[in-house]
Amino acid sequence: MSRVGKKPIIIPQGIKAVLKDDDMIEISGQAGTLTQRIHPNIKMSVTDGRITFEPLVNDKFTSSLHGLSRSLVNNMIEGISKGFKKELLVVGLGYRMEVKEKQLILNLGFTHPVVFPIPDGIQIKVEKDRLTVSGIDKQLVGETAVEIRRLRPPEPYKGKGIKYADEVVRRKAGKAAVTGGGPGGGAAGGTK
Repeated sequence: MSRVGKKPIIIPQGIKAVLKDDDMIEISGQAGTLTQRIHPNIKMSVTDGRITFEPLVNDKFTSSLHGLSRSLVNNMIEGISKGFKKELLVVGLGYRMEVKEKQLILNLGFTHPVVFPIPDGIQIKVEKDRLTVSGIDKQLVGETAVEIRRLRPPEPYKGKGIKYADEVVRRKAGKAAVTGGGPGGGAAGGTK
């Protein structure tokens, strides 16, 4: 059995958990509603304000599903009660961004502005060079942040591009920083 899967999930105040079928759970609250299908090898039960998971088959694959199932449902509860967010930084001279209706418009040094459609269930907030992606679905928030970062990943020479707020971009020295010691430069090739 999985150590993570053995821990019961305590349902917070104001959040409702309902089993739709044997393998479908619906979590709802003020922020919204999320549903998740769980593998048939895992038995879920909702009793006394707790959600518990039990493997029906005793093998390594089911053991990994045991912990995964608990984590997925726990993320749903956390998303509805607190929400998830990812922060991105846009670094570059003249790089700008704005939100218009359900679109994020980015000027990233290309000849044209890049238009990114904002998925349902995601809110995007723009403040100067900082972009905040938030929502109740952890997977959707993460995927949206990855897609936005992919529009202009940070490059290693000047650090320009879109990066996560806590990401450290390893910088490389450019050609100007390299000093030569070969022909025509430095002490090499001199005469006595």
